[in-house]
Amino acid sequence: MDDLTRRHNEKMKRIKAARDEIMKTKTEEKGLIIVHTGAGKGKSSSGFGMIMRCIAHGMPCAVVQFIKGNWETGEKRFLREHFTNECRFFVSGEGFTWETQDRDRDVAAAQNGWRIAKEQILDPAIRFVLLDEINIALRYDYLDIDEVVEFLMTQKPAMTHVCLTGRNAKPELIEAADLVTEMTLVKHPFRDGVKAQFGVEY
Repeated sequence: MDDLTRRHNEKMKRIKAARDEIMKTKTEEKGLIIVHTGAGKGKSSSGFGMIMRCIAHGMPCAVVQFIKGNWETGEKRFLREHFTNECRFFVSGEGFTWETQDRDRDVAAAQNGWRIAKEQILDPAIRFVLLDEINIALRYDYLDIDEVVEFLMTQKPAMTHVCLTGRNAKPELIEAADLVTEMTLVKHPFRDGVKAQFGVEY
């Protein structure tokens, strides 16, 4: 064994020993409140990645999609065509706000989505609920942030995970969450005139 390999192996042993000690202290399990926000791409994509994990682990899950409406996304098509037993999929929005141009309808759609979301979260058969783009509905005050946070903090079953996606997550939600990830925009082809494309954006 050469000197470089020996030093590397010794370093990895030290790291593993330290990690093992840390992991001994991580014993709690709980249903997490997860927030994906920020201007960068990947918030919904990450949420749907967790849906795939849940399906693989035999964890029943549900998606409630706010704002996007009847936009034919690949995720919706894939889950509805192949995993209807494993994942319930609900669409509450009627489209992006600049498309609908009707606040009353947007509020009604968001309220209906939140009603469905609460039903899914409270259902003991469901282990993971993705509230896709709910942060947009909260940002425009289509939903009451205090009501949403209070429900998640006091009524969500202890072992149910809930993931909330969308830009501009409100501070109250960030404070209540267990896990918050902010997607940072570095470059995006849209700025160079490239439209949203199948498989990448939806």
